[in-house]
Amino acid sequence: MQDHVEIGMGRSARRTYELADINIVPSRRTRSAKEVSTAWQLDAYKFEMPVLAHPTDAVVSPSMAIELGKRGGLGVLNAEGLWGRHADVDARLAEVVGLADDEVHPTEAIRRLQELHAAPIKTGLLGAAVAQVRDAGVTTAVRVSPQNARWLTPVLLEAGIDLLVIQGTIISAEHVSTNEPLNLKRFIAELDIPVVAGGVSDHRTALHLMRTGAAGVIVGYGASAATTTREVLGIGVPMATAIADAAAARREYLDETGGRYVHVIADGDLHSSSDVAKAIACGADAVSLGSLLAAAREAPGMGWYWPSVAAHPSMPRGTIARFYDKNEQAPLDNVLNGPSHDPFGSTNIVGGLRRAMAKAGYSDLKEFQKVGLSVRG
Repeated sequence: MQDHVEIGMGRSARRTYELADINIVPSRRTRSAKEVSTAWQLDAYKFEMPVLAHPTDAVVSPSMAIELGKRGGLGVLNAEGLWGRHADVDARLAEVVGLADDEVHPTEAIRRLQELHAAPIKTGLLGAAVAQVRDAGVTTAVRVSPQNARWLTPVLLEAGIDLLVIQGTIISAEHVSTNEPLNLKRFIAELDIPVVAGGVSDHRTALHLMRTGAAGVIVGYGASAATTTREVLGIGVPMATAIADAAAARREYLDETGGRYVHVIADGDLHSSSDVAKAIACGADAVSLGSLLAAAREAPGMGWYWPSVAAHPSMPRGTIARFYDKNEQAPLDNVLNGPSHDPFGSTNIVGGLRRAMAKAGYSDLKEFQKVGLSVRG
């Protein structure tokens, strides 16, 4: 039963919850963290940890996708980022970061990022970036926007991707436009590879996307301290509520189809290992990490982070922010599995999830989705 409050005469709003508003409630049983499994499977692809990388150039390069894949996660390369537009991406990133470090003109870095993204996508460069990941023997996933899915997907299929991610700030199964919109149901049905689609923020949209044939649905739009979508558009996703709503849609669709399971991937407001644990507890099968992975020395952003929408040509919805100094960054192994010297959960992320599951008495992710929750007063 949804809880609505009156915000003025004749106008009500639904009461929703962020991940920060809830707590995990341990049961009477505990177990050793060594006996906990964080493995999950998306279609035919198995992973040792429920961690995807948010598709931003600040976090995912071909080499970073390879390193994350070798450790049991999934790096998602942005097909519309710099890796498909420029041959010297490391130099371009250093240029952007250098401008961002100049506090006198903070918008110049965004302006330069927009200019770099205005360069045309070169299918040869994009194909080479994808091939680098594929040839390393890890699962290869690439993100496209709904607007560019039609023309980029054939290029990506030829390059040998395993998973396609169709992701926008807010995506729907029914987009009204004077131009011919992307029919996701028809588009997905014509592909021989699994598709993950999102982001969504409510039960109805999640259910509609599941009915398109998507193997996974992304909840949220990657909100972080560097994302300004709330300030620019007024759109926010209360992640605890949104994940629970999508999980309810998953159960409904499972009954509707007689057993087809669609994975729910949380993407937003994930600032620590506790947020990762709470996202799973609310019903997510996996999480998409952005700024948390900026802590890794392997991340191309050199401790800086920005969402892909920061480069939007007319309405950027993100800033370029320093999250970690060079001496604060750690090897990817430590960021994911520890050991950690940070007492706030920004490293040893999967280790924190394991410990939360063990303290609550659960041995795998599906069971942990049943853990008790409480709301902070």
